[in-house]
Amino acid sequence: MTKSGLSGYGECANISDGDLVEAKRTVLGMSCAAFEVARHKLQSLPGVQAAVNMALLDILGKVVHAPAYQILGGPTRFKARVMARLQGESEDKLLASLGWVRQGGFRAFVIPLPRRMEVGSIRDLIHSMRRLLEKLQAVGGERTDFVLGGTGDLSFDETLALARGVEGLGLLWLDEPCDATQFRAGHGTTVMPVGFGKGLHRCSDFLTLLRDEAADVIRPDFGLNGIVQIRRIAALAETYYIAAAPHHHGGPISTAAALHLAASLPNFFIQEIPYPDDEADIKMRAELVGTSVETVEDGFARIPAGEGLGITVNEAALEKYWESSA
Repeated sequence: MTKSGLSGYGECANISDGDLVEAKRTVLGMSCAAFEVARHKLQSLPGVQAAVNMALLDILGKVVHAPAYQILGGPTRFKARVMARLQGESEDKLLASLGWVRQGGFRAFVIPLPRRMEVGSIRDLIHSMRRLLEKLQAVGGERTDFVLGGTGDLSFDETLALARGVEGLGLLWLDEPCDATQFRAGHGTTVMPVGFGKGLHRCSDFLTLLRDEAADVIRPDFGLNGIVQIRRIAALAETYYIAAAPHHHGGPISTAAALHLAASLPNFFIQEIPYPDDEADIKMRAELVGTSVETVEDGFARIPAGEGLGITVNEAALEKYWESSA
């Protein structure tokens, strides 16, 4: 909150009491326009930096009476293509999740890969993924797209085998199948696009990915990087003709911030946003921000048009749900 009474909101996954003290010490007395200064000073606390960055841009937008995307140089678009992760481990649960998420307006979906320890041979994994994907595509229809979402635990050889095994099935890309450092030497031996970056927060790490031609899609995590840091990462990727598809698994405040970022990125591809598998969770998220910021229609979410992040946080609801979770 500023001296004038304006409030800004940001979000990150985990924060300690010490992190809160450090964040307060850093930003107290700072201008809301100094979001780059704050980013630099808080770079050792990436999640905190992300939340502070969102909050400062939210305040600055309210000060100048403009949406955050205008401060960032946008808009390049007024709606953003979005995708959601399917929930479940069995084929039946994933098919049911597809129906639920599709009903929510989504047309692009992340299929979770099982962990390597949970499957037999890589041939078995390829066979089961091909069969599952074909069933999901049949249920989803022609106007649906899929990403195969890994957990980074495949080996280099297994990743290449899986990429070759699903090449002809129309996936948007294969996401985080292995450690990115393992994949650099082998990129170019498959036509399957590959995405990396969910666990990275330094521009230098993304630059290494880009220089080594290891990624066809970059996947910086929103709660780890925030708006400005991802803009810097996306600018690096743009020089290599690589698209940005930020990862996001947080709350509706981050969703609003992610949509403003999407509006400002020339090389934006698609934004992952959460879609809970419970109606009560969906209602809670809508209640927290007092708007339908996470409403999806025909695969797209509209960019919030209000000042700052374009949302009004319901502090009473925030306190209610905080107490119920304690």
